[in-house]
Amino acid sequence: MLDHSDTPAVSLKGAQVRFNRFLALQDISIDFDQGGFYSVLGPSGCGKSTLLRLISDLVPADRGEVAILGKPTEAARLAREFAFVFQDATLLPWRNVLDNVCLPLEIGRKRGVALNASRDDARRLIRMVGLEGREKALPHELSGGQRQRVAIARALLCKPRVLLMDEPFGALDEMTRDRLNLELLDLWRESGVTIVFVTHSISEAVFLGTHVLTLAAHPGRVRDLTAIDLPHRRIEIRETPEFNAYCGKLRRILETC
Repeated sequence: MLDHSDTPAVSLKGAQVRFNRFLALQDISIDFDQGGFYSVLGPSGCGKSTLLRLISDLVPADRGEVAILGKPTEAARLAREFAFVFQDATLLPWRNVLDNVCLPLEIGRKRGVALNASRDDARRLIRMVGLEGREKALPHELSGGQRQRVAIARALLCKPRVLLMDEPFGALDEMTRDRLNLELLDLWRESGVTIVFVTHSISEAVFLGTHVLTLAAHPGRVRDLTAIDLPHRRIEIRETPEFNAYCGKLRRILETC
């Protein structure tokens, strides 16, 4: 588990992103506490994915500050403090499951960077994501959900303290998505990693998150941060009045975005 402190896992202060004349994000100021699970909602085009790219040093801020565990994003990237899981699993098609998960080790060696991870760690993560016995399978032999499990295992290999996830289950069928939501919660509890998870689904955001951040659009800006207090996160909780009340509140907020 992580050694929690008062330093936020992610901190944004007055952050702004502009693409030429288009203002994508404006005055984003928010802290994500260590160990939390932050779902991110908002209408299409509000900058949810841009927010993750800003945090991960893929997009520069033209104003304001962004820090991960108190470090500038570039320093945090070099220290492997965070990892990114995209909607597309982005596996190398000619490499089997184990070799795809181990890819960060090879990249680190080529760059002369010693990583605190091994192939045994990769095998352990493969077991954790439910793919034991499929280590030698190629990506085309896996289902969409299995490929995303591989991507999550790869992201966790270098023991990041922040995991950024951009609609990782958005292209999956509902039953597979439900199963992966439960597995992700188990991984989150076991690892203690801070997760920032973009989704278009209100119910998924409420089911997964300790908090739900809602962004407004044109330009993207913080509209609301709702703390979610729901015990025993199982699929059945979606049928409770408490769960539906959170969903209703967020739907009303989204209608004003």
